[in-house]
Formats: sequence, C-alpha cells, structure tokens
Amino acid sequence: MSNAAANTDNNVRPLRSTDLERVIAIDSAHVGEPRRRFFEKRLAHAKQHPEDFVHVGVVRKGALVGFAFARILRGEFGREQAVATLDAVGVEHDSREHGVGHALMDGLTKLMREKGVQSLQSQADWTNHGLLRFFDSSGFGLAPRLVLERSVLTPLAEAPDDE
Repeated sequence: MSNAAANTDNNVRPLRSTDLERVIAIDSAHVGEPRRRFFEKRLAHAKQHPEDFVHVGVVRKGALVGFAFARILRGEFGREQAVATLDAVGVEHDSREHGVGHALMDGLTKLMREKGVQSLQSQADWTNHGLLRFFDSSGFGLAPRLVLERSVLTPLAEAPDDE
C-alpha cells in the first residue's frame, strides 16, 4: 500500500485517558521498558492544563497505532513566542511506513497553530537514525542552540580562595 493510500486510513484524534495502556505498550516496544508514570503524569497534567499540552493519536481499524505528546512553553528562556516541545512520539511496529507518523505531525501542527504556537522542537539521540530520518522527513532541522548537560551526582569543584 502506498503512503498516500495509507494516509487516508489514519484517523487523527486527541488522546483519551482510555488510551493509556496502548500508549505505554507502543512506547515500551521502542524504549525497552514501560514508562507508565511518565505517561500517567503527562495525561493528568494535560487534563488539568489543556492550554499547555497537545496530544494526539492515530486510530486505524479501531485501534490506536500511534501517539504524540507536546508541551507548550510560553516565555521560557526569554522567548516571546509560544514554542512546543515534542516530548514523546511512537508508532506501533506494524504501522510504520504507512503515514502514521506524518499524520501525527499534521494533527499536532493543526492543534498547535490553533493555540498560537509557531515552532515545534524536540531532541533525539544522534545515534537513533530511524527517529532522525523521521524528524528530517517531517521538516525538522538543526536548531541554532546548544544543549548543555551536567551530572548532578558529581559535586562542583570548589574554586580556590583568592588570598
């Protein structure tokens, strides 16, 4: 089946609390372990603050086959425009290459525009070539920012006293 034909079979809709188990199962197949608490918290926060979250799923033949979660940031890091961060995205293995991921991005984009968001950002492990190819085909590009990280488990070295 071509991607164009497959796209017509993808029904995009907001995620529901009843989708939780399926989201966890899809995600677990990608990351190797269930992230139940992450998704429970994300759905709970989205329910309490719907203006700050966008989450969609793709349903094919009555079953959830993909999901995407984005959080809207307003004013963080001195930015004036609303920006969304794609926190999680997943497509079941058998539905890959059938337009599900692009249907998710189209659904997110539509909802984000309605909420005044002008940009979608995400992060990926640079060795996750499949995800990077998906991001590339979805219009993502390198951002003009540098992400910095440090362990909080290692104490900072103390500066020598100026005597």
